[in-house]
Amino acid sequence: MPEIRHVTDAERAAFATDGVVCLRGALDPATVAGMAEPVEVALRSRAMADLSALGGDATAGGRFAGGVDHWKELPEFATFACEGDLPRLVAELLDSPDLWLYEDSVLVKEPNTPARTVWHQDLGYFHVAGEHLATTWCPLDPATPESGAVRYARGSHRWDATYRPNLFVTEDPIPDTVGEVVPDVDALVAAGEAEIVTFSTAPGDVVVHHARTLHAAGGNTSATARRRVVSVRYVGADARTLIRPGAPRKPHQQTWPDGAPFTDLDPADHPRVWPAG
Repeated sequence: MPEIRHVTDAERAAFATDGVVCLRGALDPATVAGMAEPVEVALRSRAMADLSALGGDATAGGRFAGGVDHWKELPEFATFACEGDLPRLVAELLDSPDLWLYEDSVLVKEPNTPARTVWHQDLGYFHVAGEHLATTWCPLDPATPESGAVRYARGSHRWDATYRPNLFVTEDPIPDTVGEVVPDVDALVAAGEAEIVTFSTAPGDVVVHHARTLHAAGGNTSATARRRVVSVRYVGADARTLIRPGAPRKPHQQTWPDGAPFTDLDPADHPRVWPAG
């Protein structure tokens, strides 16, 4: 039986300090490779949006595609998000006794895709509040700065702000949202007021960032390498519902009250994934 991979004290400390950590070799590469065909099925579905088109000319180079909640339609995504090592690792990292699935996402930047992912914070899109909030980034391909590896503003989860969400490829906030406008992180870095952390990753690595952590990514300038990612977002024991004005709501969120724990929500929408079983 293979040895169980646990989160280390050093990884917990890095997550607490930086708001992001790379868990090297956290998942079986064969498990990750098994998501390749489900990702292709998702890419052909109506659930996927061409994010390149939101930033201007959709014909300029390759495609940047994204979609959410594939776990509801494709059983492979449900297994990946709700079973196995991923939820256990996140529960260990957050030190949360319970964990629920918030949503999953597929993000694919094809070769020669100029569309960048602008600086944003996940929390502004989520109708939830708390500290036990994490996004996982599980690459199906080696990810490098050339192919669009994500950049994170070190420690920005501690900047004590909820930023207005944007459309990922344009810095314009979504209309009618509230909060602060996302700062120009690159300008802060140039001024010595912020630092960037990034990771080149291989299948089996998992990058986990806090929902408050600001992050961005360049385009995929590689001529041949794809950048396929399954991203799964989780909430833990202290999470509570909080409707954020202007942020897109899913049908089941239309009647959410503020302040509800996830124990009170329909498990068909947000299943408890830890403890297992």
